[in-house]
Amino acid sequence: MSAPTAPTAPQPEILAAFEAAKGFMPVDEGLALYAAAAEAAALGLPLVEVGTYCGRSTILLADAARAAGVLAVTVDHHRGSEEQQPGWEYHDPTVVDPEVGRMDTLPTFRRTLHAAGLEDQVLALVGRSPQAAAVWQAPAGLVFIDGGHTDEHATADYEGWAPHVAPGGLLVIHDVFPDPVDEWTGQAPYRIYRRALESGAFTEISAHRSLRVLRRTGAGI
Repeated sequence: MSAPTAPTAPQPEILAAFEAAKGFMPVDEGLALYAAAAEAAALGLPLVEVGTYCGRSTILLADAARAAGVLAVTVDHHRGSEEQQPGWEYHDPTVVDPEVGRMDTLPTFRRTLHAAGLEDQVLALVGRSPQAAAVWQAPAGLVFIDGGHTDEHATADYEGWAPHVAPGGLLVIHDVFPDPVDEWTGQAPYRIYRRALESGAFTEISAHRSLRVLRRTGAGI
């Protein structure tokens, strides 16, 4: 009897949990991310997300990981990226800790996973991405970069986590916008996407609006 085929789309209840969660990823990009995660999970290695926010995309990675018997790992300091601070376009005052006066998306993230029934499938690393990457030792079947949009932060995410993508594994980059008009939202992710392609280490296999999926086909970054 042949082995069961990995799902390429989430079940309705998982998609409903994704749509109900706080976050910015549209459904069509979420479905593309899920398909990539389901494929990569077949390698039997963890799926790593850099940039948790409130757990919207974590739901999809965790469900794909659960189906394959692997772990989803998500990394975030939970203090919000630049554009989520007070006075900026993507600020949400409901995720500000009133006691310390700073963004804190961790409680909302935990409620998101609880509501989706996925708490046991996720390892949440709370801290700065470069510090987490420096101590992370395992190869990853997938690395999903969806963190800060400055060159400093996007480059650090890429340099810290891309080396951990296993041979044949996937590097997924979100908010890739080639048009310079999107300097504040997608130019830094676009630049690391171009760097990945030009390195010869990664080959693009699909593009879905601002989501790029690349496979490791060579050494280095």
